[in-house]
Amino acid sequence: MSLVWHQLKAEQLTFWRNREAAIFVFLFPPLLFVLLASIFGDGTEDGVPVSSYLVAGLMGYAVANTALGGLAITLVVRREYAILKRLRSTPLPPALYLGLALVSSLIVVALQSVTVILLGVLLFDADLPERPGSFLLALLLGALAFAGLGLAAAALINSAEAVAAVVNVVILPMSFLSGSFGETDNLPRVLELVANVLPLTYLIELVLATYAEGEAIWEHPLAIAVVAAWGAAGYLVARRRFGWEPRER
Repeated sequence: MSLVWHQLKAEQLTFWRNREAAIFVFLFPPLLFVLLASIFGDGTEDGVPVSSYLVAGLMGYAVANTALGGLAITLVVRREYAILKRLRSTPLPPALYLGLALVSSLIVVALQSVTVILLGVLLFDADLPERPGSFLLALLLGALAFAGLGLAAAALINSAEAVAAVVNVVILPMSFLSGSFGETDNLPRVLELVANVLPLTYLIELVLATYAEGEAIWEHPLAIAVVAAWGAAGYLVARRRFGWEPRER
């Protein structure tokens, strides 16, 4: 247990001491929420404050940005600088290391969620979650699924220099198409078809339903299945392709 605690503490200290990671991964979603809520957050929709919908959308983006983007960047950089190779010679089992890296990402997601909710409630009159239990389950499912995609991305991306650009090319368009930053009712048909298969679309559906619309997570079985399927596919790719040796050095 002391080994687990020591490594988890090290993961958190490494994250928070890295200014670029702290700003891009942790601070960007709350700052983006404040910007969007300042512009579009007034009024209500179906009796629910618009700011509540923005809270839910930005939390979906935060999950994808942290669990997929942050985890992929961390693992690729550590692999290419031979940190993962050296870790394999320590008493820490490789599977446990990856599990603790995932748990560390979940901690960051939880802190982001609390930050965005507090900003919404205190500054923009957003509501608290309508179904707290289902809301937490939605976030946990999303974080686990996108962490699987983050592991898959780390397994497929070869360059430490390119990893940030690659994950941003994936995450930002997906976030726009999925509704993280606003409504997507008027998308062109082609983009609508793309959005309908994206995991973030269904995660945001679950977060919106449980946070702003008072629905239980199990009332959306299709969304649960799609998010879980994407996560499972990510873990399968990672299992087959993930490596511990540098690829470009």
